[in-house]
Amino acid sequence: MFDDVKVILADDDPLNLDMLEKMLQQFECTLIKTGNGQELLEAISAHPQVDLIIMDLNMPIMDGYQVLRRVKQDVHWHDIPVVVVTADSTEVANVLELGANDFLSKPFNLSELRHRVMNQIRNKRLADFAKDTNAVLEVEVAKRTAALQQALAKALQTEYEISLRLGRAAEFRDQETGSHLKCISQLSKRLGQLAGIPGEQCDILYFASLLHDVGKIGIPDSILLKPGKLAPEEFATMKEHTVIGGKIMSGARDYPVIEAGRVIALQHHEKWDGTGYPYGLKGDEIHIFARVVSIVDVFDALLTERVYKRAFSIEETTQIMSEESGKAFDPQMFGLFFAHLEEFHTLQQSIHTDALPITSITEMIR
Repeated sequence: MFDDVKVILADDDPLNLDMLEKMLQQFECTLIKTGNGQELLEAISAHPQVDLIIMDLNMPIMDGYQVLRRVKQDVHWHDIPVVVVTADSTEVANVLELGANDFLSKPFNLSELRHRVMNQIRNKRLADFAKDTNAVLEVEVAKRTAALQQALAKALQTEYEISLRLGRAAEFRDQETGSHLKCISQLSKRLGQLAGIPGEQCDILYFASLLHDVGKIGIPDSILLKPGKLAPEEFATMKEHTVIGGKIMSGARDYPVIEAGRVIALQHHEKWDGTGYPYGLKGDEIHIFARVVSIVDVFDALLTERVYKRAFSIEETTQIMSEESGKAFDPQMFGLFFAHLEEFHTLQQSIHTDALPITSITEMIR
């Protein structure tokens, strides 16, 4: 029927205990007889796997009411079914309210006793099985969740590496050093943090900003590497690098870093007042990532030497950019940037001082 069933009997009358023992012999269970409530609690402690308690209410030292409260309030014992034996029908409602699972009326009816005991043991075993099954399932779910998290982390790491490689490819065309990528990436993340962009989104911005100029791959060397000012038609071709970058990264909406890189590549030359390119977006129509990158990109570009210009001083850079607040730049975003100008300048200078090429994500985030 059931294996290793343990039933605790509690009654201060040895005759009642013997009678219950004889009536329960057919269950072939282990019966533990106790004479009062204190002995009953000690028996539960000594036998962790108890399937049923059958107890009288009127017992010395600790009565059935006290025992019932203790059992049902204990996190380790409250699932043990308790059948209360009573000769007073008025007590039934009280014990059921305290958590008793069933009751037996004195004098005992053999058939009723067997059915009630059988039902309680069956319910207890089913509950134990469900609990054990849930525990196993929880372990399996934890394992699967950990495996999924590892897979997602690996996928995200792959996205990061792809972003880095694409960004480096554009830099090789533009004769830039790895420090420019690292500078744009770190300064973008910091400005994003100051702007209140959530942490996970700041991480995406950190890597997606690497892709801001990836479209330069499609610009002819004669224009991309030309020293000095570009002719109007040449500048028109140069502006196409935004659209080319968007096309390179199109169709990747399931990959948050690549999708964010597409938006940044397309929009980082848009201007707050609507005079930018390629679409003439205005104000909040420009994605916040692009508004961040446009500021730090110009900041780094002005402070560093390029084939077409000398490096400007921090004073010159500050003056030029301040004049563009509310025109090229989001004025609130630029205000945050300007309020922390010393921090950004120190970070930019330190990155360019350590101007080694970036060959891996690990090196980039050092």
